[in-house]
Amino acid sequence: MVEQLTMPFDQVAMSRIRISHTTAYRYSEPVSFGIHRLVIRPREGHDLQVETLSLKVSPAAAISWHRDIFGNSIGLASFSEPADLLEFSSEAVVCRRDHTSYRRLLDVLPIKFPVRYSEMEASVAEGYLKSVYHTESAKLREWAEATFAANSGDNAVLLVEKITEWIHRSIRYRRREDRGVQSPLETLQLRSGSCRDMATLLLEAARALGVAARFASGYLDGAASRAGQAVTHAWAEVYFPEHGWFGCDPSLGEGTSEKHIVCGVSSHPRGVMPVSGYYSGSRRSYLAMDVRVDIRPFGTAKGSASGAQPSMRSDRQWIPERT
Repeated sequence: MVEQLTMPFDQVAMSRIRISHTTAYRYSEPVSFGIHRLVIRPREGHDLQVETLSLKVSPAAAISWHRDIFGNSIGLASFSEPADLLEFSSEAVVCRRDHTSYRRLLDVLPIKFPVRYSEMEASVAEGYLKSVYHTESAKLREWAEATFAANSGDNAVLLVEKITEWIHRSIRYRRREDRGVQSPLETLQLRSGSCRDMATLLLEAARALGVAARFASGYLDGAASRAGQAVTHAWAEVYFPEHGWFGCDPSLGEGTSEKHIVCGVSSHPRGVMPVSGYYSGSRRSYLAMDVRVDIRPFGTAKGSASGAQPSMRSDRQWIPERT
C-alpha cells in the first residue's frame, strides 16, 4: 500500500552541508560591467532548506533578488566601477532531507506510455514539451522512437531510464569551456559532450516522445566537491502526472538524489546559467574564467544522508555572453 512506502516527515534522514562557490573572470585591462544574472541560490522545498546564504562580489555591486517565471531565486548585480577582475563568491548552509521514498510510489502507481496530462496540467506541460531545436525535432523524434519507444512497452518511467542510461553509455564525457550548448543531433554525431550537452539531449529526447522535461543546474555533492575541486553541474528533470518532477542525470546514468542540489530550472538550457552578463571593452581583454565549488559537512543534523557518492563528472561553468 502507498501508506507503507512513506514515513513521517520528521523521521526522514537529514544532513547539513556548506556550499562554497567562487566564479572569477580575469581581464588584461579594466573593463566596465553590465548587469550580471546569478542563479546560485539552492531551490528550497520539502527536501532542502537554505539556512544561510552570503554573497561577496568584487568590484562592489548592488544586489537585488527576485523570482523568475520558473520560481528560481535570481540575483542581479549592478556595477559602477571598472576592474580587471570580476569575482562572485557565495557560501550557503543548507539542510537536506533524504526524501527518496517518493520514487517507490512509481512502483505502486506506474505511469503509462504515452504519457497523458490532465486538462489542468496540459497548458503548463505544453511549455515543457516544445522543442528548443525546432529544425532538429523531426529527426530526433524518429531516432528516439526507433531507439527507445519501440522497446520500452507502456512504462514511461522505464522509457526515461533507458534514455538516461543510453546517453551515459554512448556519449563520452568531454569538459568544454565554450559557451553555449551543443544541439542534440550535434551531440549524437560527435558522441561526446559536457554535462549540459548530455542534459540537453535527454531533455529533447524526452520531449520528442511526449514527456514534459526541463533543464536543471546546480551542484553535485561528490568526491570532487569534497576536495574543493568541483565545478557546477547540469542534468534534466521529467514530469510524471500525479507524481511530479523526477531528476535524471545522464552524466552519471542514474536518477538524482540528495547529492544533487538544484539552483535553477528552466524550459530552455540557457535559462539557468549560474552566472551570465556582459562587459564593455575589447574582446581581446578577456583572459580566463575560473570556477571552484567546495561542499563539506557542516554541524550536525538529525540522521545522516544516505547513498554512495558517485564519481564526479561535472562541467566547467558557462562563460557569460560578452560584447
